[in-house]
Amino acid sequence: MSANETKTYPCETCPMRKRAEEKPKSLMARIWRWHTTWCPGWKAYQKHLAEIAH
Repeated sequence: MSANETKTYPCETCPMRKRAEEKPKSLMARIWRWHTTWCPGWKAYQKHLAEIAH
């Protein structure tokens, strides 16, 4: 991947994530948090965010 090319992650615009963030105490939010414990896409996205923060 070139320096100008950025990888996109579906987690950035995920409708399920948006709903969970809007209502953090909802069932959807609980399912979202559970989902993030094993989702390889979410883990890759979190790693990407950590890398760009440094």
